[in-house]
Amino acid sequence: METLIPVINRLQEVFVTVGAEIVQLPQIIVVGSQSSGKSSVLESLVGRDFLPRGSGIVTRRPLVLQLVNVPPLVDRKQGESGVKAEEWGTFLHCKNKIFTDFGEIRVEVEEETERGSGDSKGISPEPIHLKIFSPHVLNLTLVDLPGITKVPVGDQPEDIESQVQDMILSFISNPNSIILAVSPANSDLATSDALKLAREVDPDGRRTLLVVSKLDLMDAGTDALEVLLGRVIPVHLGIIGVVNRSQHDINTQKSLADSARDEQAFLQRHYPSLASRCGSRFLARTLSRLLMHHIRDCLPELKTRVTVLTSQYQARLSSYGQPVEDHSATLLQIITKFASDYCSTIEGTARHIQTSELCGGARICYIFHETFGRTLQSIDPLAGLTELDILTAIRNATGPRPALFVPEVSFELLVKKQIKRLEEPSLRCVELVHEEMQRIIQHCSNYSTQELLRFPKLHDSIVEVVTSLLRKRLPITNEMVHNLVAIELAYINTKHPDFTDAAVVSASVNSQQVETLQDGGKRWKNDKAMEERAVAEKAKGPGSAYSSPSKGQAVNLLDTAVPVSRKLSTREQRDCEVIQRLIKCYFLIVRKSIQDSVPKTVMHFLVNFVKESFRVSWVRQLYKQPLLQELLVESQDMAQQRTEVARMLGALQKANQIISEIRETHLW
Repeated sequence: METLIPVINRLQEVFVTVGAEIVQLPQIIVVGSQSSGKSSVLESLVGRDFLPRGSGIVTRRPLVLQLVNVPPLVDRKQGESGVKAEEWGTFLHCKNKIFTDFGEIRVEVEEETERGSGDSKGISPEPIHLKIFSPHVLNLTLVDLPGITKVPVGDQPEDIESQVQDMILSFISNPNSIILAVSPANSDLATSDALKLAREVDPDGRRTLLVVSKLDLMDAGTDALEVLLGRVIPVHLGIIGVVNRSQHDINTQKSLADSARDEQAFLQRHYPSLASRCGSRFLARTLSRLLMHHIRDCLPELKTRVTVLTSQYQARLSSYGQPVEDHSATLLQIITKFASDYCSTIEGTARHIQTSELCGGARICYIFHETFGRTLQSIDPLAGLTELDILTAIRNATGPRPALFVPEVSFELLVKKQIKRLEEPSLRCVELVHEEMQRIIQHCSNYSTQELLRFPKLHDSIVEVVTSLLRKRLPITNEMVHNLVAIELAYINTKHPDFTDAAVVSASVNSQQVETLQDGGKRWKNDKAMEERAVAEKAKGPGSAYSSPSKGQAVNLLDTAVPVSRKLSTREQRDCEVIQRLIKCYFLIVRKSIQDSVPKTVMHFLVNFVKESFRVSWVRQLYKQPLLQELLVESQDMAQQRTEVARMLGALQKANQIISEIRETHLW
């Protein structure tokens, strides 16, 4: 199982090359505030001084530290590792260079930090990868993050605290990470910034290990026994106390080996019952054991994740298409595919059918039978025609002589006026269908082949051809619809089989008027009888229901309001009624005809014509040898995406190969 940590190290290097974080690898994240002793803890694990030190934020970029155990120099086989040194280090950004001087490693960390985050003491999320080979280390991988700070210093941005916290949270939010929280013993652990951040992502402490540093700096008479026993801060992975080197030890270059001996002596003196479970050496063994078991637990899920991503990126790379070799065939293929998608959207056989709104042929059908149909049905055949208009038309049609019958000319004059009102909604129907034909272009572009998205110039040219064709067909279709209405106006066919004969209408109106007059005569007789009875009652005297008028008061039955417009005569009422019925009857005939013929006209002159013509138009305008190279120039974004996807696919395939090398026997 010890081989698992090198496997994760190899996976880290693979995914670093593509700058990807899509695979969450098991790793140990070191978190702590400034001056908490993080650097001392890491150096004690390595046994060498190699980290920059100073005031303020020294660690300003994540440092991925991989410790690799190698045999001692005297025990190595000839040619093994190829390095004639006991310990050495390498950086991923300059992997061909070997650092045998750990002072040079410190300088390189400082210089690479400056290169990545500048000299203004700001931070950068881009990690530095350092690998240290030594016979004195255990296989281990840690990520050292910038220390938690409160107050910006120097040229640091005002929001440096939130920047650091966001960076830390982005790392420890990885559910496959182990959180190594470092808190000094000489401060209140209840207010530890490291533990506070750890609890945000790991509230139960199941993947948190607490390191209590600076045990030797606690106030006299106090100790951290209760904390180390887990009675104050509960964390699942345990609590380990360590003793850091003092600044005096660092200044006097006290060796880490001597510091380790002094640490064990201090623990034996002050914490004899916990001495075997504390200290830097125990911390290293614990971290190595935890990481190996954690990797073993995460490996099945990690393998599944890599396999799934490999399949997804393979599909993405395939969708970008191969480099164009035959320009003529590629162009013809793309044009044919777009034309097929356009026609399928109109016919309702497209692969991508929307469920949120009507589109294509369905919307055209809705325009014909709902929008246009309801608009025509809502037009009142007699709207805008008053009785005065009708009488005026009748009189103008008769000239100086009184008419014995309703003149036909007046009917034609008035019905044409009403039929003309059908033209505007008919032209609006054409406009709506034209707009939908334009929308279909965008719809097909959204769901078009990936090859079309690769070539923006070809896409724009295809859209322009369809748009131009639609633009040319619009006035032709409008003219035909205009002619449909003009045809109806050109000849008023009073012999239409559905049109009611004028004589029949006149007879029907006369019959109704006779019935109305008879009813009116009966009502007049009843009213006359009631009036006579009322006069008789008045003659009886003061006790009657009606009193006599007072002196000087006269009864004038003509004292009533006189209307401004006179009442129509019986003849005039009859003529108006006849004209109104005839207009309504004929208008409904024409409306029915227009409602049927306009959609047919639009389909023939616009929709079907475009469907049948744009293939020829595309080939005629685009399939030209000088244009082939220009139209099939791939977009820069698409080329960059293909490169990135290819790199990621290569990394995933390599990662899959690395994981597949692990045998079941290695897991136990």
